[in-house]
This record gives sequence, structure tokens and C-alpha cells, in this order.
Amino acid sequence: MTTMNHRRTEAQKSHPCRALPAEGKNSAALLLVHGSSFLALRFLIGVALAHSSWAQDLRAQTLDSVVAAIGNAAITKSDVEAEYRFEALLSEGRVPASSPNAAALTSVRDGLIDERLLTQEAAAEGIQPSDVQPAAQQALAEVRKKCGSEAALQSALRALGLTEAQLLDRLAEHERMSRIIDLRLRPSVTVEPTEIEAYYHDSFTAEYSKHNPGQAVPPLAQVQSQIREILVQKKVDQQLPAWLDELKSTHHVRVF
Repeated sequence: MTTMNHRRTEAQKSHPCRALPAEGKNSAALLLVHGSSFLALRFLIGVALAHSSWAQDLRAQTLDSVVAAIGNAAITKSDVEAEYRFEALLSEGRVPASSPNAAALTSVRDGLIDERLLTQEAAAEGIQPSDVQPAAQQALAEVRKKCGSEAALQSALRALGLTEAQLLDRLAEHERMSRIIDLRLRPSVTVEPTEIEAYYHDSFTAEYSKHNPGQAVPPLAQVQSQIREILVQKKVDQQLPAWLDELKSTHHVRVF
């Protein structure tokens, strides 16, 4: 169309008094009609493609439904299922073949929300993956031990679609979460000497004898620092739900 207009302009410049032939007018009109039809066709194709893309997105959302959101960040059902399989590797050294039931999905979903909130807090505090690499490497050694062999670990990683480096990154994220929990909650925890003594007599001696049959229970003075750490962790764990509830409120967490 642009070329035709250019040619018409050149002809008028060469012969300013010459009128276009009738067939030239008809041809121009025909091209205008065809051009309009072409634009309309392109519009209809564009609408059809947009509708097709929207339909595909809708089907994808239906197949992978959003189960929770943290602000504008969505957590999908597939995210929860992947986390369920990953947690099984960490705790059992294997990837389950069966899908989780509804109760397990709910529990893992809630845990995944907590993890993402804690990861955000760790990032805001400036805790870097490099800060926790020794702990992450130790956690990786524990996972390898639970798997039983290097072949079993590699098989589990293939099932999860992860490399060993990616697994190490995920473990570093877990260590960053532990670091931020301790940083925020541990300073407010106190343990009295009477609590240490009570735990020693009520719990420690029985547990020690159970796991070390035939061995004498060490005296309180020898294990009191160990008991203090146990009690500190218990109190941190008791405070954690309240802090997480606060984070859920400030980060606008929604569950669907």
C-alpha cells in the first residue's frame, strides 16, 4: 500500500494535469478494501491467539492451583508437593513414590509458608548463604548418611530434579532460617539453675540410660551446659509460633 501511494505521488509530480485512469481508481479502491480486510483478519487472529493464551493460562492455573499467597507471591499445589518430597529426603533419606494425603499437604503448606517468611527475614537481616556454608555441608553429610549410599543419594536427586549443588543451596536456606530464629528469639530466653536441675532428674537421666544401656549417668555438673542448650531450644521453639503469626500478619499471608 505504501509503495502504491509513492508511485502515485511520483506520477502526479511528472504530469500534474493528468488525471488517474478509471481503472487506476478502481485498483486503488480494491487495494483499500483488501487492506481493510487484511487488518480485520489480523485483528481477529490476534483476538484468537490472546484467547488461546488466556485459556492455556486458565488451564494451567486449574491444574496447579494456588493454595496460599504471601503478599503478591503465590504458593501453588505443586510447590507444596515438591516440598513434601524434599522434606522426606531430609528426614528419611528417600523420595516417596506416592502422593501426600490432604492432611500432609496442609501441614507441608503451612511449613512452606513459615519457611518463606523466615527466608525473607534472614535476607532482610543480611544473613548470606556463605555465612552458613559449614553448617550446610554438615547437613549434606547427614542427608548422604541417611540415603545409605552415594548411588541412592544421586537417584533421589534425579527424582527431585535437583543437582547436588542445588541441594546444598536448599540446605543453606534451612541454616539461614535457623540463624534468623536464634538471632531474633534466643536473646529473650533465660534458663534458671532450678530448671536445669529439674530437667536432669526428670528427663535427662532416663533418656541417657535408654540410649546408653549399662553406662553410668554423668553427674549434673558435667552435662549442665548441654541441658541448658536443650532448654534454650525448647523455649525458642515455644516462642516461634507467636513470632510467625506476627510475620504472617505483616506480610499479608492468605491461605486458600
